[in-house]
Amino acid sequence: MRCLSIAVAFLALFTGLYRFFDARLEQFYIFDHHHLHDLSQRAIAAHGNDTRAIVQYIVSELDEKVGSTHLNKDEEWVFNNAGGAMGAMYIIHASITEYLIIFGTAIGTEGHTGRHTADDYFNILQGTQLAYVPGSYEPEVYPAGSVHHLRRGEVKQYKMDSSCFALEYARGWIPPMLFFGYADTFSSTLDFPTLWATSRITGREMISNLLKGKM
Repeated sequence: MRCLSIAVAFLALFTGLYRFFDARLEQFYIFDHHHLHDLSQRAIAAHGNDTRAIVQYIVSELDEKVGSTHLNKDEEWVFNNAGGAMGAMYIIHASITEYLIIFGTAIGTEGHTGRHTADDYFNILQGTQLAYVPGSYEPEVYPAGSVHHLRRGEVKQYKMDSSCFALEYARGWIPPMLFFGYADTFSSTLDFPTLWATSRITGREMISNLLKGKM
């Protein structure tokens, strides 16, 4: 009976803290999704199909606007398997309430978006992404320069027919999203070196930002 009382008290405390911070998430954000979309479009206009130069343009402006304190400017690319899709990512920022990455593949992929605890803004830098929701007979089409907003709690099928890269920005509760990112390692790929690399970089950036006062 005592254990049950403790569990109920803990659940009540956790629920109260969650609701308190969830209602105040906006105050923890350092990125603006409108700026990121505009930045992506300007980078494409400046560098066309040179995706490497587009990425460098984006990181350079973010360094000026946000500052290097909260950015990872080392291009530490790692594979990413999630929802049956495979690509690679470069983590620019990771914290409790936000992440900003370059995600993509040069050969195409397809999979499940996942159902997440954060809003996800997928700014297409090169190529085209397709998305599908049940009941629709036509795909959603997102070419370079557009943004695919996957709202918190929603889910879709997505596809990149060929080479496609994007600036992906998520805002909300980031840690629960990691389970989706790890699941394919244990259920199919068994690629533990990649899992370690992902955990090391993500953990390092999250802890570093937390110690700097960035949730």
